[in-house]
Amino acid sequence: MSTDAATPIQRTLFRKYFLVMFAAVVLPLLANGASEAWFGYRDQRSLLDRLLRVEADNAAAKIENFLTGIKDQLGWAVQQGWARGTEEQHRLAALGLLRQVPAIVNLTLIDGEGKERLYISSLGLNRTEAGTDRSGEPAVVGARAARLWYGPVTFHLNSEPFMTIAITGNRKAAGVAAAEVNLKLIWDVISGIRVGDTGQAFIVDQPGRLIAHPDMDRVLRGTDDQTALAMNRLRDTIAAAGGTPITIDAAEGRTVIAATSSVQSTGWTVFVEQPLSEAFAPIYAALWRTVALLFAGAAFAAALAYWLAERMSGPIRLLQQGTERIGVGQFDHRIEIASGDELESLARDFNRMAGELAISQERSERINRLRGFLAPQVAELVESSGSKDLLAGQLREVVVLFTDLRGFSAFSSIADPGEIIAVLGEYYQALGQAINAFGATLVSIEGDGMMVLVNAPLACSDPADRALELAVNMQARVQELSALWTVRGHDIGFGIGLAMGNATVGTIGYEGRAEYTAVGPVTNLASRLCSVANNRQTLVDARAAMAATGRILLRPVPAKSFKGFGDNVAAFEVAVTQ
Repeated sequence: MSTDAATPIQRTLFRKYFLVMFAAVVLPLLANGASEAWFGYRDQRSLLDRLLRVEADNAAAKIENFLTGIKDQLGWAVQQGWARGTEEQHRLAALGLLRQVPAIVNLTLIDGEGKERLYISSLGLNRTEAGTDRSGEPAVVGARAARLWYGPVTFHLNSEPFMTIAITGNRKAAGVAAAEVNLKLIWDVISGIRVGDTGQAFIVDQPGRLIAHPDMDRVLRGTDDQTALAMNRLRDTIAAAGGTPITIDAAEGRTVIAATSSVQSTGWTVFVEQPLSEAFAPIYAALWRTVALLFAGAAFAAALAYWLAERMSGPIRLLQQGTERIGVGQFDHRIEIASGDELESLARDFNRMAGELAISQERSERINRLRGFLAPQVAELVESSGSKDLLAGQLREVVVLFTDLRGFSAFSSIADPGEIIAVLGEYYQALGQAINAFGATLVSIEGDGMMVLVNAPLACSDPADRALELAVNMQARVQELSALWTVRGHDIGFGIGLAMGNATVGTIGYEGRAEYTAVGPVTNLASRLCSVANNRQTLVDARAAMAATGRILLRPVPAKSFKGFGDNVAAFEVAVTQ
């Protein structure tokens, strides 16, 4: 009777374990596989969009730099007026300019009266004192109107693209310098941009003519109405989609994903494209891997559930009870299983895990109690040191750094809230990494500024040098961000004030909310130095400068006048160009 009665129960328990274990493994695996496939597709597409936009913006920036370099060099040709006896100086300067800037093939210097005074060419004959009236030419008119003028792209003999750049001097007497530039050299910039294995970049001018492409033959074929029409259609399609649409490359008949960016000074459009088959190849491969893993996981789950259902009807109840007790916080509970197999090993692992959880819970509770009235990094420091005496009030020589963004108020008054939060997030992420790297202590954050301590609560052997190196690192990180913000249209700078002196350090506040901070004149001095520091500038007080060993070069600046400190406060600045 007992055997007959036990058999149905055993079979029912077997089926129950089998079905539950199989479902517990397979259903989450299916859900996870489906979600991973969907989100993987979306993430990959989003990544592709961002990658292409970044590549397009970088290419546009490189073209801007190329043109700016020519403009800057050309500006030297109009620094000096056309006084009597300066003709030879102008001629030598023009010849030097053609040697320094290979892209310039012709250079014409026009005096303040609009008369041609010098024509230098690397392709033809030179002219001096021709006296031709060029005051009505578009280059001269445009340069005088806006100081800098970019002419339309032209194709010599319907092949190589050229463009005229004209610039005026600061004085009318300096005249106008007009240079004809061979745009073929932009090929070096465009050919260096690769997206994936076969992705590429190219540039078209405002009418839609191709002026730079990795395949130089396509540019040298000159103006082609059909090509220009295709480029305009592609540009309009991308603009209408508002991002990186999938379109058809009319020249090669392949499906691509593309993005554009504008060269602001000339109105050119930079295209970056990648074949769709290559761009989505990782997605397709991941989908097939996911499907294969789902089938393999289902087969493995069925075999595993069958095997476990045969052996786990008894010990599983002990494990379940132990899990329930651990779940309610009874970390002192232990499981005793003497089966001589993996279940016994699992029980030992379970017991070890419970012990580690107990230790982890105790440590987490201590840290959480400290975080109730301390900054997180100070709480971690106290916990790791094993002593709360570090936080007691004491007089300590510290170095105080105050940081602040320049132009942030103007930026925040007009920017979108989401962009403001994004900028602050990038800013504090960069400074937080620097603070952690140099073992400093973040005391407070107020808007776009922060206060940082060096040599408290833990002492260091060289606080002045460490603080200066931290300031240099902060400047480097934020200036990199500033360059990115400038590309996004934000004019934001960064300044630091640094002072060294005795201060009372410790925790202040009230029950349930306290902060570790420093109190004393040194904090006020650092704050005032920060308030007058310019963008890229780190101002340092005399005491910190004297304590430094010279690893960071400092140079004096005019004495400062601060309320509460007098009119002749000595100050120095970090002489490191970021």
